[in-house]
Parts: sequence; structure tokens; C-alpha cells
Amino acid sequence: MPPWKLSETNYGQVKQGHYEVAVLPFGATEPHNLHLPYGTDTFECEAIGGRICEEAHRRGAKVILLPTIPYGTQTNQAKLPFGMNLDPTTLGAMVGNLVESLVNTGIRKVVLLNGHGGNDLKWVLRQWYGRTPAHLFLCNWYTVCNDLYHEIFHEPDNHAGEMETSLALAFFPDLVARNRDGSLTADEGRPATTRFEALNRGWVSITRPWHLLTTNAGVGNPHAATAEKGRQLIEKLVERLAQFLVELSAAEIDERFPY
Repeated sequence: MPPWKLSETNYGQVKQGHYEVAVLPFGATEPHNLHLPYGTDTFECEAIGGRICEEAHRRGAKVILLPTIPYGTQTNQAKLPFGMNLDPTTLGAMVGNLVESLVNTGIRKVVLLNGHGGNDLKWVLRQWYGRTPAHLFLCNWYTVCNDLYHEIFHEPDNHAGEMETSLALAFFPDLVARNRDGSLTADEGRPATTRFEALNRGWVSITRPWHLLTTNAGVGNPHAATAEKGRQLIEKLVERLAQFLVELSAAEIDERFPY
């Protein structure tokens, strides 16, 4: 039983342990083009969270990984089937309840590990700052290796493209749909452009209606994906995030923490 993974450990081990850091992952339930499962964001967070916490524990960090929340904000996928939505305020209230539970347990350092672009959680950190004894940290894992992205991948990936498909091929390949010839069942994930230059160039933004933006809920071409690319990305994520957990676990909370 891994003592760093709450869902697989038991009360006997927890009573004997001491935890400094809790990692709370957030996924989603939504369509991912024609080839990836609805639980892709959740499965990715479980794979990443599990590996970074295992490595941090191996290095001596007092860390506990909580079960992944399988739902997120999907208001812009309302017209797609089974885009299971939690409003941002609902998600924020959920974070507040869970952090309170962690504080009652004695945890003062909480990392929100987010794997879904629709989960805008930065405002939650602002809302709870100074209102809880816990210190909250937000990690959107898909931005951690932006500086290394083109060393691994060729195609940009916004949703169900090369990066996400590579992770799926590496860590849950049985759930990736293929044609008889072995090719992915996905389309090329070409998003539509709006009629406004300011939107298309990023000067102005909107919440994107995915039934208009995409053909099959994908943004990014997945066809260059490989399992090896997924494993390379995970190695980089573990290298960077496990070290952060080790440092966070060892850090003393004083009046200037985290500075």
C-alpha cells in the first residue's frame, strides 16, 4: 500500500504517518475528439500526480496524493453530450470544503494539480488567501514544460492533440480508439476562426463555444503522437514537480512563507 496515495492506503498507515503537503488533482469529464476517452483529463492527472508524489516520497517528502476530482467547468461544452459541468463557483466552494478538511487534519500546504483548461482556479487562491491557515499553490501541469514543448512535440496541442494523445498512448493506450489499419479515429483537430481579427489574433478573448469552434471537440492534430513522446513529457514533469514537492515539504511556515 503506497503511504503517499490516500485512496490506496489505510487508517492504520495514516495514523502512523505525518504529512506536510497534500496534492489535490482536478480533471474533467468531456469529449476529446473521436479517439480519446471522456476521462482523459482525469486519467492524465492521476498518472502525473501518482508519479510526482511517488518520486517526491522516495526523496523524503511528506506528501499525500488525494483522489482526482473527475468533473470540471464545462459551460462552453454545454451543447456537446456528457460535458459534465461544475460552475466555477461550485468548483470554488468544493475547494474550500476540501481545504477545510485538510486543515482539520493538520495540513497547511496544499497543491491544486489542475489538468483541465476550463478550470480557472487562480481566483480560488485569491478568494481563500488569508481566510484559511492553509497555503494554496496552483499547478496547471500542461504549462509546466512550455519551454521544452517543441523539443518533444511537433504540433501545437490545445485539446486532444499531439501532447494529450501521446500521454494517453503511454499511460492508458487501451482507451485510445483506432481504425483497423492502426491509425487514430480522430480528425485533424482544426479549429474554426471567428469573423473578428482581434479574436483570431488573441487581442480579445471570449469563452469558446466548442460546438462552433470544433468539428469533433478536438483542437490540435493528434496524428504525430507516440507513447515515447508521452513518456518523455512525464519524465520532465516528474523532474520539475517532484523537486518542488520535496522543497515544499521541507519548508518551514513562518510569517514570510513562501518568501
